[in-house]
Amino acid sequence: MKARDALTLVVLAALWGASFLFMRMGARDFGPVALAAVRVAIASAVLLPLLLARGHTAVLRAHWRAVFVVGVLSSALPFVLFGGAALSLSAGLLSIFNATAPLWGALVAWLWLRDTLTPLRVAGLAIGFAGVVGLTWSQGDAAAGGGAAGWPIAAALGATLCYGIAASATKRHLTGVPAIALAAGSQFGAAAVLVVPALLAWPATPPPATAWWAAIGLGVLSTGLAYILYFRLIARVGPANAIAVTYLIPVFAMLWGGLFLGETVSGAMLAGGAVILAGTALATGFVRARTRTPRTAA
Repeated sequence: MKARDALTLVVLAALWGASFLFMRMGARDFGPVALAAVRVAIASAVLLPLLLARGHTAVLRAHWRAVFVVGVLSSALPFVLFGGAALSLSAGLLSIFNATAPLWGALVAWLWLRDTLTPLRVAGLAIGFAGVVGLTWSQGDAAAGGGAAGWPIAAALGATLCYGIAASATKRHLTGVPAIALAAGSQFGAAAVLVVPALLAWPATPPPATAWWAAIGLGVLSTGLAYILYFRLIARVGPANAIAVTYLIPVFAMLWGGLFLGETVSGAMLAGGAVILAGTALATGFVRARTRTPRTAA
């Protein structure tokens, strides 16, 4: 990987890690549904000019039904669920559970698309989900906002399950669709499905400036700009290398949470996160068993 691509990878991880900070800052004042709606609306505005410049509107119209479904699964539902979880869980903990998305992706692809699971990948799934169980067990009542952590953790895992389903749906129905059309269209679809629920759930008290800045950060930086960088990275280094961003996101989420919210990182979080990431590396094929190439006689 070239230096420029490595820098893009780090910047992308920083932006996606910041999304959990922004959700923590905005979810309480906006509410999970309104915050998600503002996020995807802003992201749609950021991505629309690029979609028009690339001339992919016709492609989007041709595949709008599948793109709409993917938008619900990849943005609308998970953003609402993560927003609800952010009311109780720290940014670092949210990012660790977010790292289970590739595990769900591998499992859903095996069940739906009949993707092959090698023994090493099966071991990765087992290790990764064991890490989830252990981390969940260790949290108990240690949620950041007080109260039991069970439901917020379930919401975070439900969000990552949505990501896994969306990945298989994209592979099944949208292979070959330009990335920017998929990115912009999914945000349009998410905005369309959230507009009415957001109006019904809009907070009676106007959100303060800090909550609005958090929502703008979510939409512009952690969604719009992040999508652009992600698809650019995939085009340059391929999806197998781009997935390495998964392992950097928790680092930045913990950093931002500690710097701006005074959140602490427990030993259980570090241990559980390490186990989940190790399982993810195996389940996604990021780490493979080495095979020896027999030498031929000269």
